Amino acid sequence: MRKVIFGGANSLDNFIARKDDEVDWLIWSKEVPEIMKEMWKTIDTMVMGRKTYEVSVRMGAGGGQAGVKTYVFSRTIKKRNSKKLFFVAEDAAEFVRRLKEEEGKDILVMGGGVLAKSLFEADLIDEIGFNIHPVLLGSGIPLFYEMSRQIDLELKECRQLSGGCVLLTYNVKHA
Repeated sequence: MRKVIFGGANSLDNFIARKDDEVDWLIWSKEVPEIMKEMWKTIDTMVMGRKTYEVSVRMGAGGGQAGVKTYVFSRTIKKRNSKKLFFVAEDAAEFVRRLKEEEGKDILVMGGGVLAKSLFEADLIDEIGFNIHPVLLGSGIPLFYEMSRQIDLELKECRQLSGGCVLLTYNVKHA
């Protein structure tokens, strides 16, 4: 069965972006390109919510990565699917549950605390990994939203990066 990984970057006070979706506070550590290169070798599917998709389009990424199928969960975006970018209006947890059972590499949940909350509550996320930046934003878009239950984790890796960042990876302990 495929592994579902929730990952990205956040501030020490749990925000993934400012209230206006700005990520100008991110510190580009020299190790990050190699870490990302290695991670993309294990991924063939990415899922994200509408808000994360819209931010990635504004940043010029368009929501896609070469060789990776990207699924955007939205009931409002009415675009045509392409060969690697698909818009999904159905329940995210049920869709990801089916993806997880298909053959393939791992599945990355990109950004989006709201989407991640639904996947955590459905017990679908197997691993979390974040590059924590040494900044307290004070407010913004939270990484984690209030959940209906506790999610227990097991430390997999803790690695100091240049610029004061810390890479943390945890396995999710499933009930």
